[in-house]
Amino acid sequence: MSNSFMHHPASYRDPSGFIFIKEAVLYRQVNQNFKEHFDHFISSGCYESLVKKNLLLPHEIINENLTGSGEWYLTLKPEHIPFISYAYEWSFNMLKDAALLTLQLLKEVMGYGLVLKDATPYNIQWHQGKFIFIDTLSFEKYNEQEPWIAYRQFCEGFLSPLLLMHYSRIQLQQLQLAYPDGIPLAVTSSLLPGRSKYSLHTYLHIHLHARISSKNLSNSKQSTNFSKQKLLNLVASLESLIIRLKPPEQKSAWSEYYNEASQRKDYLQHKKEIIQHWVENLPDIKTAIDLGANDGAFSKLLAAKGINVLTADFDAGCINNLYNDIKKTGEINIQPLVVDLSNPSPATGVNNEERSSFIDRCPVDLVMGLALLHHLAIGKNIPFPLIADLFQRIGKTLIIEFIPKEDEKIKGMLKDKRDIYNNYTEENFTSAFSRYFIIQKKQPVGNSGRILYLMEKHI
Repeated sequence: MSNSFMHHPASYRDPSGFIFIKEAVLYRQVNQNFKEHFDHFISSGCYESLVKKNLLLPHEIINENLTGSGEWYLTLKPEHIPFISYAYEWSFNMLKDAALLTLQLLKEVMGYGLVLKDATPYNIQWHQGKFIFIDTLSFEKYNEQEPWIAYRQFCEGFLSPLLLMHYSRIQLQQLQLAYPDGIPLAVTSSLLPGRSKYSLHTYLHIHLHARISSKNLSNSKQSTNFSKQKLLNLVASLESLIIRLKPPEQKSAWSEYYNEASQRKDYLQHKKEIIQHWVENLPDIKTAIDLGANDGAFSKLLAAKGINVLTADFDAGCINNLYNDIKKTGEINIQPLVVDLSNPSPATGVNNEERSSFIDRCPVDLVMGLALLHHLAIGKNIPFPLIADLFQRIGKTLIIEFIPKEDEKIKGMLKDKRDIYNNYTEENFTSAFSRYFIIQKKQPVGNSGRILYLMEKHI
């Protein structure tokens, strides 16, 4: 077999191994220098226990050197994850649960004489309706002579953004994007209000931690003993703090959109019936994205048909509510995401390749843009041709709703805004989208004046 493979651009930091792609399949190599730790992880029963509890992504061990590397020890083939998301695309409660999962994992592995050497949000992914840990090489044998090496990483990657959102009552996903390796302790400490120092746990994990780090004392040998009990106490303190944190309760102009629309039963019910009928007659729709999904009502319609749906909205509060609902119902076919289509997550990291852009990650079979077009065209001043180009990059089949300028929602948008949108017409809309799509069907929705379109991308 050829040794031709592609080293994954996000996997370069850990000398214990790396992710690579070979013949369109993703693998993880375990290097010789991690042999002792990995063997203990497997032989102790830790791996089996974590997989059984749905805390860790399962893998298949392949005893073949697929890279030809002299450092090779084993090859792992992890279970496939269809879509990779990042912490700056998660709502508050999503990040909170990912943090608690990390701490739970740490407690679990300590029972097997192991510790978690990495505690970054990038090691957690959404899989089959819940978060799961994906980095099999993050577990190493526990040394009681050393403090928890990933403590600062955890505080900066998880605790900092959660505390800032909790105290400010503002959604701060974009701040996480600005600090991809975690919001520095000093930055967090300076931004938190003075009253946060009266919280013992916040003072210890952020303010005092920042002071110690600034004096370069974090790696000093102040203690020669960091017993399991000390580490468990640290974890208990972090858990106690995180559990109490509350998400911002900010309502946007559109957070109650479908609650309001539900009062117009003819509109909402007819809209569901049209989409359901169209989807039932679409062949081979396995994946979809619901853009501007609000409360996810139409994502649920698709999910009920076994379609895996990315449910995206710029309103983090809406996505947080959807996430809470998913937790209650056990829905496995919906993945909530906080995404602003006017400024979607860019490619970032080394050579802008470490983390892919949202658009590059999300091609799907079906794109839905319901009650969205006017937000982009009028709310964000994005011309129809650019919107059409965006949608054609994402999917091959499109269900989109055109809302006329006479609609009450658009009148409300223009109330305090100069009307410069003479080009906002149905004719210009269809002309722009026809460049990329063939219009298959067109259907008015009740007596609303709104129109649904079904389009197929040009071959």
